[in-house]
Amino acid sequence: MAAHEILAATNAVVTLDVALPGVVWPWLVTVNMWAKSIGTGVIFMLFLLLRMHPESGNKLRLQTAIVAFIFINIFLLFTLGDLHKPFRFWHILVHPSFSSAIAWGTFMASAFLGLLTLLVLVAWRARTKDECNANYDKILLWTAILAIPVTLYTAALMSQCTARELWQMPAESAQMILAALLSGSAAMILLGGSKLTYEAKKTLGVVLGLSALMSFIIYMSEYIFGAMKAEEIAFTLEYIKGDGPYTVMFWLGQWMTYLLPMLLIVLSRSSKSESILKLAAILALVGLFIVKHVWLMIPQLLPMS
Repeated sequence: MAAHEILAATNAVVTLDVALPGVVWPWLVTVNMWAKSIGTGVIFMLFLLLRMHPESGNKLRLQTAIVAFIFINIFLLFTLGDLHKPFRFWHILVHPSFSSAIAWGTFMASAFLGLLTLLVLVAWRARTKDECNANYDKILLWTAILAIPVTLYTAALMSQCTARELWQMPAESAQMILAALLSGSAAMILLGGSKLTYEAKKTLGVVLGLSALMSFIIYMSEYIFGAMKAEEIAFTLEYIKGDGPYTVMFWLGQWMTYLLPMLLIVLSRSSKSESILKLAAILALVGLFIVKHVWLMIPQLLPMS
């Protein structure tokens, strides 16, 4: 063997036997999930209001469509920004891999954005109120249906990361839907304001409180019992236990997103206070970002080897 071949062999690097450096999905993905939850959530809530409290829902058709349109565009923008080669994004559309959640999510999100655009145009350009409502409702039905897989798509993407035991499709699917209901109801409480009747506010408060309760139960189940499933989950949860680096942020998120809003909703119902209900909505929206960020980060801190 020549001298230069021996030297090259001694400097070889085994690239598949080193810890993955850094975090692959940073805060950009947190913004992605948070914005998508609001964008789909307000559509769910408008669909609910138009059936249970049409007098309130009718006043929020245009505003809701605009808010959903803005937040879905934020979701898409930050998705594009997180790609390592954003200018090659068009390859997903032209050469899709149908076994990938990314490809399906791209098509569904694009279709969802198209329907939101139609909702905005119909609400804006309708010549009469009756014409607006009839056309709007037809489009809203399909928009609400499509919002379900768009909401769930990130859970599918996370579950495809099979090396990260904490992200399991059943739990993440439930959390994505609950996040959309929580953020959607919170956003509608703030968006509706005086346009919402007291009964409509009560309904949105119930949705916010119940989604907070169910999501908190799932997180606590993972926190307490998750270590029984796999050693990797046990090691991952150490980042949010004791003096772990994300312990404070984890519990801050749990209190802001779930515990305090549930308490405030009960107080708002007993006192009929709109201000307390709005405070619960603000805390839930801000806290949801923190919760999503912690759950996104901690599995990635665990070395792959």
